Amino acid sequence: MTSRGLQNHVREAVGDERAGRRLDVLTAVGAVLLVVLAVTVGRAIERADASLYVGWPPLYASWDPHSGPGSVPALALAAVVVACGPSVARILPWRRLPLVVWAAAALWTLSLALVDGWRGFAQPLESPYEYLGSVDRFADVGAALRGFTGHILVGSPDNWPTHVAGHPPGAILTFVALDRVGLGGGVWAGLWCVVVGASAAAAVLVALRALGAEEAARRSAPFLVLFPGAVWIGSSADGYFAAAAAWGLALLAVAAAPGARAPRATALTSGLLLGWTVYLSYGLVLVGILAVTVLVCARTVRPLPFALAGALAVAAAFTAAGFWWWEGYHLLVERYYQGVAAVRPYGYWVWANLANALIVAGAASAAGARRVLALLPGAVRALPTAVPGTGAVVLLVTAALCATAVADLSGMSKGETERIWLPFLVWFVPAVALLPSRDHRAWLALQASAALLVNHVLRTGW
Repeated sequence: MTSRGLQNHVREAVGDERAGRRLDVLTAVGAVLLVVLAVTVGRAIERADASLYVGWPPLYASWDPHSGPGSVPALALAAVVVACGPSVARILPWRRLPLVVWAAAALWTLSLALVDGWRGFAQPLESPYEYLGSVDRFADVGAALRGFTGHILVGSPDNWPTHVAGHPPGAILTFVALDRVGLGGGVWAGLWCVVVGASAAAAVLVALRALGAEEAARRSAPFLVLFPGAVWIGSSADGYFAAAAAWGLALLAVAAAPGARAPRATALTSGLLLGWTVYLSYGLVLVGILAVTVLVCARTVRPLPFALAGALAVAAAFTAAGFWWWEGYHLLVERYYQGVAAVRPYGYWVWANLANALIVAGAASAAGARRVLALLPGAVRALPTAVPGTGAVVLLVTAALCATAVADLSGMSKGETERIWLPFLVWFVPAVALLPSRDHRAWLALQASAALLVNHVLRTGW
């Protein structure tokens, strides 16, 4: 579908374009007001009883206006992408586009991390609450896996630090593997999270094109580069988790595409990645909602047996090694409420988490999501006959919204969702493809400005 065709399709579905653009702006304003409300109410709660356990609610951050060596490169890159990104994405040969987007997203993420100086890049993963401090305890990987659940609860001997205890062992094993090949320490861990995490942008493009939405992919590309969530991709392992999930979904879409090469091997690889994702973070079992949606958009279940085989192979390997996922999850829930989650008020976080999501996904994604919801009934009605490119965008974004809503309502996401929800929020970005082309540069500038503002007035990190 051409750019004009995509816009005509959206215009027919949502009505008068002038009114639609006004609603886009109102939606963005509403998103900003929700963030302001979350900040205002959060600060009042903190002054009253300090029960939120975040420095600058709703974000896990502290107020500290500053600049650093990444400031000028970040500003320059943002200016280039805003000025040239839409036209380059439109004309660049497809084979080059995902690679260019990956490289640009990595530069954006690295520049934002370096706004905080070397600390912003090398030190976050060296925190005593993070993974690197536990790498030495995996000298015998088999023994560590067999005894992993015995160290999750706070009262257990040598209990794991917060992030190790809060995730299945796939997360810590990643950094153990890096250490074993000579890439230990915060610098290499930071590089891994930046480079791999930024590849999620390319994975989203690959998935969209495989589902017949190449035009939407091209329109989304600059927004994926200037994704505000890059602020947290560059300072936490959750960006890596997001990339693992995104590539699993992308390969599933490729395997389901008509005329796919080696579809069985691709589906098996997809299943291995999605299975690995579930062993990176317990909450990423919700990526299954997106995986089902990919198959619905592709209108086939042919890849399903092979994808399931891959995912079950990962589960079987961990179980045989001595780690039982369900046992770990139940112990995690207990550990979760041994900490600040027992104090953090659900009544605040259940809606303030949404403000975090808006900060990460950006106002443009919020405006696009409004159009997604307007188009959703038509996309659902079209399912028995066809899922056009626009329909794939609508259904994927809706699936991401649903996964986020389930995570939010579960009560297992009280704060810090700006990083925890990255695997879902990156799939909000394709909604921008539904916005009018003539507004894209303005929306891009708004996205970039939000990320730069957050990174220059707040200290984020873990």
